[in-house]
Amino acid sequence: MNTTTPIKQDFQVHDVTALNKAKSIIENNTSAQIQQEVIDAVERNAVWRGEECLNLLAPEAPTSQTVRDLLASEVGTRAAEGHIGPEQRWFAGTKHIDEIEALCVELLKKVFKSNYADHRLVASMIGNMAVYAALTEPGDQIMTIAQPLGGHSSNRHDGPAGIRGLKIADIPMNTEELTVDLIEFERVAKELKPKLVTLGASMTLFPFPIKEMSEIVKEWGGKIFFDGAHQLGLIGGGQFQDPLKEGASVMTGSAGKTFSGPQSGIIVWNDPELTKPLTDAIFPTLAATHQVNRVAALAASAAEFLEFGEAYMEQIVKNAKALGQAFHDRGITVLGAHKGFTETHQVILDVKEFGGGLHVGHELAKANIITNKNLIPSDRTEDWDRPSGLRIGTIEVTRLGMKEKDMATIANLIADILISNKDLDVAKKEALEMRKSFKKLHYCFE
Repeated sequence: MNTTTPIKQDFQVHDVTALNKAKSIIENNTSAQIQQEVIDAVERNAVWRGEECLNLLAPEAPTSQTVRDLLASEVGTRAAEGHIGPEQRWFAGTKHIDEIEALCVELLKKVFKSNYADHRLVASMIGNMAVYAALTEPGDQIMTIAQPLGGHSSNRHDGPAGIRGLKIADIPMNTEELTVDLIEFERVAKELKPKLVTLGASMTLFPFPIKEMSEIVKEWGGKIFFDGAHQLGLIGGGQFQDPLKEGASVMTGSAGKTFSGPQSGIIVWNDPELTKPLTDAIFPTLAATHQVNRVAALAASAAEFLEFGEAYMEQIVKNAKALGQAFHDRGITVLGAHKGFTETHQVILDVKEFGGGLHVGHELAKANIITNKNLIPSDRTEDWDRPSGLRIGTIEVTRLGMKEKDMATIANLIADILISNKDLDVAKKEALEMRKSFKKLHYCFE
């Protein structure tokens, strides 16, 4: 008997109202007018999100004008399949593209003090897929962090790890300390003997015991994979633990978060024996024409990072700590308060008493304050749509030049909305005025 619920033919995963509005525009305008609608929407976003909002999203960073210009450059129309070098390419005529890509690779190696780096990942999740393709076989046992405890779908059943057909067990976490429960991990790991242990967290506040975990899993040839999507810039800037130095075999990450480059993936490693399996997984399996404009922008971001990264990342963490303290002082529950709130760019609030993360996030957006809902340890996985937490990041406000005293202003503005029910129009005006006081991007070349 088939008990599967049939899917209606008109089923949509996207918001139907938004789709119908777009359909109406297409049906009632010329092609040129439709194109202008796209341009206008981009411009509206540039003004609102780029100039009028206090952006506190942890996964976003503004790029320098140089990086933006490179993303729109002519080289973005060019294809360059294969590895760097005339004999490695599928196409002739790529000598200048080879220059761009070689600079990018060597810059990434220098930033992350690694022996190897690859630049062709158009997203960090594809980097995770490359690691699973290179280092595991379908049916292998791995361990990853569950989502309510900070984990991300890219390492769970509904992401690349699941698509690879891996058996996935949870890494035991200490919900108070918000890091790995090392004693319980050792017990479970010795029982399961995972081929790969993935430390990947989109809610990430404190370092992991990588060295100790590496010593445990090497007993049966297991490896540690560090998914540094959020921490990548902090690692490169010396403000977080160095996973490769502490025992991780490979590290992936996003260039579009703390690293403050284009939306892009980065992968680095030291062991030469991993080079062929990893690069075979990247090309030709997961990346062919890999957006050379993005590679050029990534290289430019890495050059900026060499010059300004340490100071930039240091201020990001200082601001996050100050923001956590300011919320705590206003009586809002902040995760990790007994440990100084955070060692990264993130501050995690428990806003269940104010209606939960979904409600609070949308209310704050009405006041031009952009955050995102987030699962916290007290939630269940199925609470994904309506979790108790709110995730706040300090990347963009730091690059705009804000310091610790400005974090107190932001925390007070949010607390006034949540606790004192401040009128959202009044709060919006205050947020707009604050944003207009910080127009220049810092930590990049003039």
